[in-house]
Amino acid sequence: MVWLADTLRHYPEIALFLALGIGYWVGGKSFKGFSLGAVTATLLVAIAIGQLHITISPNVKSVFFLLFLFAVGYGVGPQFVRGIAKDGAPQALFSVVQCVLSLAAPIVAAKLAGYDVGSAAGLLAGSQTISASMGLATDAINRLGLPADQAKALLDAMPTAYAVSYIFGTVGSALILSALGPKLLGIDLVAACKEYEASMGGGTKDLGGPGQAWHRYELRAYRLPADTRAAGKTVSQVEALEPEGMRLFIERVRRGTVIEEATLDFVLQPNDVVAVAGRREQLIALLGTKDKDVGSSGDQLVAVQARAQEVDDPELLAVPAEGVDVYVTSKAVDGKTLAELASLPAARGVYLRKIKRGPTETLIPILPKTTLHRGDTVTIVGRTQDTTAAAKALGVLDRPTSVTDVAFMSLAITIGALVGAIVIKAGTVPITLSTAGGALIAGIVFGWLRAIHPTFGRIPEPTVWFMNSVGLNVFIAVVGITAGPGFVAGLQHLGVSLFLWGIFATSVPLILGMFIAKYVFRFHPAILLGVCAGARTTTAALGMVCDAAKSQIPGLGYTVTYAVGNTLLTIWGMVLVMIMA
Repeated sequence: MVWLADTLRHYPEIALFLALGIGYWVGGKSFKGFSLGAVTATLLVAIAIGQLHITISPNVKSVFFLLFLFAVGYGVGPQFVRGIAKDGAPQALFSVVQCVLSLAAPIVAAKLAGYDVGSAAGLLAGSQTISASMGLATDAINRLGLPADQAKALLDAMPTAYAVSYIFGTVGSALILSALGPKLLGIDLVAACKEYEASMGGGTKDLGGPGQAWHRYELRAYRLPADTRAAGKTVSQVEALEPEGMRLFIERVRRGTVIEEATLDFVLQPNDVVAVAGRREQLIALLGTKDKDVGSSGDQLVAVQARAQEVDDPELLAVPAEGVDVYVTSKAVDGKTLAELASLPAARGVYLRKIKRGPTETLIPILPKTTLHRGDTVTIVGRTQDTTAAAKALGVLDRPTSVTDVAFMSLAITIGALVGAIVIKAGTVPITLSTAGGALIAGIVFGWLRAIHPTFGRIPEPTVWFMNSVGLNVFIAVVGITAGPGFVAGLQHLGVSLFLWGIFATSVPLILGMFIAKYVFRFHPAILLGVCAGARTTTAALGMVCDAAKSQIPGLGYTVTYAVGNTLLTIWGMVLVMIMA
């Protein structure tokens, strides 16, 4: 054990991975439906490891914190623009109310417990998880004009109170918002997020997408009978006789042992096996049509299908297919209806699944008279060669990839952090987003831009998950390892009472804030807890709320309130000293 402790002190990176490994493992276990979750488990493990007095550079925490916040913003950015127009101003006002409660609770606790100004400032910083407030509190204490020994005593008391109250400030806030909050407020968080996503037009999942057994568009193989009326006709002639409202295409043909691509001038013969693509329900409807049901109009493809026998021909049907987004840039396409575009050669074999338009990504109904405009983003499906041809005619293809645009991601975080680092002074009061707030805003902006102009900045979903989960938990692990020794020392010095007052200062404002958010501001249940987490700038709580919701939608309420809360809670360090003094 001595060797292990010395090794962890000498190589703190090992301690960090040890905390993550045990934390994720423990957090993934459940007992009768209860689970700590990766965030809480990692923090508790890190505190235990921290008793070995391991020093980790705070830069590690900062780097992963920025990755986490950028990923949060990137994930919710497209829907944030829609949400901010609806709830932006009320969210900012609520954040002010929540921050006032967060200031009042530590002051009341300090007055009742008889704590000095230094302990009160530490209690504020720890219980509200805003370490930046200690900087302003330190400046304010130094300006009180106290004797040097008294000022030093107050300053020494501050970090101790912070360490003791910070643990519950982090874990408690997360548990109150993610576990207790939905029960107190009577919220079904998962259902609320699904409903909110649907109402904003950004969360409904396409049926028949990747990973689903049911597919909207299919390719099926049929053997033409010996007496087929399609004999001697070209593919274009047969496809032109489809029943109204149907778009079916003959993609490939097997003649004997030879498979050929079905060009428009390809002439069909009896006993050919044709691969027909179309909507699932249309193929089924045609397959179920009997000879006597064929109308006098003599629709050739219906007659062909009615008497054709479906066959299993894996080689014929083994064609590359995909669903891709295309950003419309072509002047020739602008203003054309879908009916007009469907007649173009590039539209053959391609099906339209979705149209998104404008900065709010409004979903446009797919109707024959719907017009397409430059700047629209359309989702098309079909064979790879067909979608490529269609994309060339429409604009810019955005094919899925597992490669992350690291240049975009890094520069976006840099820009956000630089903006957040700017400090504007209102008199003697510094106002700043902080680099963390800047990274969050950058994620929102660039995530939104990526959604409405998908020609740059792709970050695949697995990468976003890694940045979200690992970024947050590395941050939490560093906090726990660093605060571990102070937590025990603080308990020994100030007693358990400080820890209990910390629970009071953390819990009361959050619980009151949740009820105010629901009954006074009437926020949507899907974003309500994210609003409360943002106003308190408690990142761990946001992570656990999103885990509980099985969605990133609560993050929509985190952004505006975080910007306001981060500034006010930081200023409160100075305000508390002024009030307590």
